[in-house]
Amino acid sequence: MSESAPPPENPYAAGAAFVDGKYVPMAEARMPILDWGFLHSDCTYDVVHVWKGRFFRLEDHLERFERSAEGLRLPLPHTREAIGEILSECVRLARLRDAYVEMICTRGWPPVGSRDPRDAESRFYAFAVPFIWIADEEQRKRGLHLIVSSVQRIPPQSVNPVFKNFHWGDFTRGLFEAFERGGETAVLVDGAGNVTEGPGFNIFVVNGERVVTPDAGMLEGITRRTVMELCEECGIALEAAPLPAQALREAEEVFLSSTAGGIVPITRVDGQPVGGGAPGPITGRLRDLYWSKQEAGWHGTPIDYS
Repeated sequence: MSESAPPPENPYAAGAAFVDGKYVPMAEARMPILDWGFLHSDCTYDVVHVWKGRFFRLEDHLERFERSAEGLRLPLPHTREAIGEILSECVRLARLRDAYVEMICTRGWPPVGSRDPRDAESRFYAFAVPFIWIADEEQRKRGLHLIVSSVQRIPPQSVNPVFKNFHWGDFTRGLFEAFERGGETAVLVDGAGNVTEGPGFNIFVVNGERVVTPDAGMLEGITRRTVMELCEECGIALEAAPLPAQALREAEEVFLSSTAGGIVPITRVDGQPVGGGAPGPITGRLRDLYWSKQEAGWHGTPIDYS
């Protein structure tokens, strides 16, 4: 008897994208060079993750995506239900059980000779790739070294961070500064010296049984909302309030929250240890509860891979 032929290689193994109404392997995904999303960062996006075959808080991400598009006057070319199905199909094609899934709406481009954004037709893109972590395994175990950057966050009066956007020039400057100062990531402050957010994450400080997170100048992250729910479940007091940069340096614990990794401890700030220099008990408790509840299907939307 001859051996059976090996199954064909999945062309979407590195990820699947939705571009111009078609599904393509990630290596073939392209954006038109004239798209204002590329030329002007005139777009919005959102990222939802898949863990163990389930989207986590898919409806919350879709709702925020719609609000961001509306806030930036970007008409979505698909309904919420259709976008959910496109994202699911990207995951199915790639056969991913743990995935990083992004949806993007760009301005498109107006006719030649026009600079009027009202003349443009918005475009929708999406992709799913293997899960992306904001910190590697070793960093998640020991905690990150955070630098409070001297770079000021773009003020909300210029670019409203509540509407998710690609205006990351300030974040990129902050990251370079962090690396040059021996850090691993950065958090930016506003004009009053209060902490806002970092590139792709919200920030929290812990003192005793009290958790504080910034109340303005940052994206209202879905994982940030999850932390709030977990604190309420655990009976831990949490407050959203102005957070001076010095509060990070003096805190007993500091951690970040992100779709790309959940809850991650920060154990050094500006070169100095936070608390005892190791992940603290409140951070560990919330992190473990976050993952155990997610493993059990909390806020999960199962994906049909058939």
